[in-house]
Amino acid sequence: MGAVHEPAAAAVARQWAAAWERGDYAEMHALLSDGARKRASLRRFVRTYREAGETATLSKLSADGPREAEDGAYDVPVALQTRIFGRLRGTVRLPMVAQEDGAAVDWRAQLVFPGLRQGEKLSRETTLAARGDILARDGTPLAKGPDRLSDLGPLAAEVAGRVGPAPPERAAELARRGVPDGAPIGLNGLEREFDERLAGSPGGTLHAGTRVVASAKARDGDDVRSSIDPDIQRAAVEALAGRFGGIAVLRPSTGEVLGLSGIAFSAPQPPGSTFKIITLAGALEARKVKPTARFPVQTQTEIEGVEIQNAHGEACGGSLKASFADSCNSVFAPLGAKLGAKRLVETAERFGFNQDPGPTGAARSTIPAADEIGDDLAVGSSAIGQGKVLTTPLELATVAATIGLRGRRVEPTLSRGGQGKETRATSERTARVIARFMRAVVTSGTGVGAAVPGVKVAGKTGTAELRSTVSEDPVPLEPGASPTPQPEEDRTDTDAWFVAFAPYQRPRVAVAVLLVGQGAGGETAAPAAKTVIQAAVG
Repeated sequence: MGAVHEPAAAAVARQWAAAWERGDYAEMHALLSDGARKRASLRRFVRTYREAGETATLSKLSADGPREAEDGAYDVPVALQTRIFGRLRGTVRLPMVAQEDGAAVDWRAQLVFPGLRQGEKLSRETTLAARGDILARDGTPLAKGPDRLSDLGPLAAEVAGRVGPAPPERAAELARRGVPDGAPIGLNGLEREFDERLAGSPGGTLHAGTRVVASAKARDGDDVRSSIDPDIQRAAVEALAGRFGGIAVLRPSTGEVLGLSGIAFSAPQPPGSTFKIITLAGALEARKVKPTARFPVQTQTEIEGVEIQNAHGEACGGSLKASFADSCNSVFAPLGAKLGAKRLVETAERFGFNQDPGPTGAARSTIPAADEIGDDLAVGSSAIGQGKVLTTPLELATVAATIGLRGRRVEPTLSRGGQGKETRATSERTARVIARFMRAVVTSGTGVGAAVPGVKVAGKTGTAELRSTVSEDPVPLEPGASPTPQPEEDRTDTDAWFVAFAPYQRPRVAVAVLLVGQGAGGETAAPAAKTVIQAAVG
C-alpha cells in the first residue's frame, strides 16, 4: 500500500503550527509567500508576534493539527495560556497561495492572535492588585497598606524592606509573573522575600481593537506571617545602636529568623576569628589535631617565613581549648595550613559558604576555590578569617546554630512556622568538642562580655583586620615589611564580630553581631550580643 499523499499547503500549515508552538518565528517567516515577506521583514514579523504575546501575557501556546477550510485556507486551532487571563482558545485561518516551489502562507498581521480582524490591534488595560500585609510572628504589622506603614516604626523598617520600580535585572522574572511595567515590587528585605505572595495577581481587560476578547479580576496579595519576633527585633536594632554593621538572630532548630538589623545579610565582611569554628571543625574531622593537643605559648608564629602575630602581641597557647578561647592565631593559622586549602574549603561549604543562603536577595558568604587560595601562608590567613574570606551575620548565626545543634545545619527561613532544609555540616562528636570550647570563650576567654546571668552562653569572638597587623587576627606581612603604624585609640581598622548560641544544652537562639570599624569583637560585639540573647531567652 502506497504512502498517503500530503498536499503542499497542508504540509506548510503543519510546519507553521509546529514552529509557532516552538516560538520559532524565523521558521514561520520562511514559510511566508514572496509578497508577505516583502510586506513584513523578519525583524518586523518577530516584533509583531512578541508584542502580541506580551500584551496578552502569553506564557505558553499549543497548536493542534491544521484542518482544511474553504478557498484552500487551513484552520489552526490554538490554546494560549496567559498569566492574567488564564487559558484562551481560538482558531487562526491561514490563507495559502501557490508558488513555483510549492505553497506558502499569505500572511497578514491579524494572524498573530486568534479572532483578530483586519486592522485590529491587541491592547490591554491592567488593574493592579492590592499588596498584602507583612506581619511579625505575633501578628503585629511590619508593613501594611499602600504606604507600607507599621506600628513598630523604624524597628520594622530595618527588616521589612522597600517597594519601588523594578530594577532591569528582574525584568524576565517579573514578565514571567505577569507583573506590568511600573507596578511597585519588593526590592529588599521581607518585601523581596515574599514579593510573589504579597503582590497577588493583576487583572485587566484584553482588547482587539474596540472589542473585549478577555477580562480577569485582580486577585489581591496574601498577608504573610513572617518569623520576625518584635521583641527580639527591637533588641537587635537597639544593640546595633545606629552603628554601621549587622545583627542576625535565629531559632536553631527551625532556622526561623527572629531578628535582623543593619547589613545582616547584604554586605559580606572578613569574619576574623569567628572562622576558627570552621577551621577547628575541619581539623578535628581530618584528624589533624586532637581535642587534647597542646601548643607552645608564644606571641607569634611563622608561615613561609612571614610573621603572624597574636592580638596585641599577647602570648597564648597551651591546650587546644585555651587556644580557641583566647583566639590564638599562632595556633590556628598553622593548623589551617596543616589542614590544607581543599579540606578547609570543603568544610566551609558544608557550613554554608559558597551556597545560596536561603532568603531571597541575601548575599552569599564566600571562600575562594582551593586552587585559588595560594600557598600555606594564604591558607593560614584564610583559616583565621582573613585573606579573601567574606561572610554575613546571617551565615555566622547559622554556623553558631549548627554547633549548638551538634553539627546539624538548618537553612534560614523568614516564614513563621517554617522549617529550613537540614543537612549535616560536621559530626556530632566534633560539634560537641567545639561547643565546649565556645562555652570556654564566654566563661574565661575573649567573649566574657557576652555572659548572661543564669544562661549558659557559648560563643566566639572575631576581630577582622582591614589595614594593620596589630590585632586579634592580623593580616600577615610580606617578608621584610613593617606594620603600618596606627594610633592606639584608632579602632576603625577592624571589624568586630561575635557569634553565639544559648542556652548551651538546648539552644533556643543563635546570634551573630558585626560592627564595622569598631575595634575588637570581645570589647564591642560581645556586649551587643548579650543584649539580644537576654531578649531572646531572658
